Amino acid sequence: MATTPQNVYGPTELLGMVGDSIGTSQWYDIDQQLVNEFGRITKDEQWIHMDEEAAARGPFGGTIAHGFLTLSLLPTLMSEAFQVNGAKMVVNYGLDRVRYPAPVLVGQRIRVQVQVKEATEIPNGVHVVFSVVIERDGEDRPGCVAESVARYLN
Repeated sequence: MATTPQNVYGPTELLGMVGDSIGTSQWYDIDQQLVNEFGRITKDEQWIHMDEEAAARGPFGGTIAHGFLTLSLLPTLMSEAFQVNGAKMVVNYGLDRVRYPAPVLVGQRIRVQVQVKEATEIPNGVHVVFSVVIERDGEDRPGCVAESVARYLN
């Protein structure tokens, strides 16, 4: 997936960008191999994710990605959507309010849209809350919405 981010910012630049959209990633394919590997690694091998025959008869007509798989792709998708330069260190500070409004079906493509929700100065850096929406190609409802929190330290 590694492509050049669309937009590049400095940490202090984000302070003036609250409410602004700062980037959209490329589309990323969700395939059965990825879902199976994630299921094995996390020990979440529920039929709705891994048993293609059973899932075909289930509520979604096929297998779906784990919610946590979708969420785990955020760092990759976000790094493609934008980049912040000029900090000595970036700390993943956590997540706030994660929801999965609609399932991500195996075979769908997803991408992330990122907006700066909050940005505040802290000692030696900037604390930023990003509002992220993981879209499903061709669908109105997203696969995941969350707030990703990071600290850019000088």
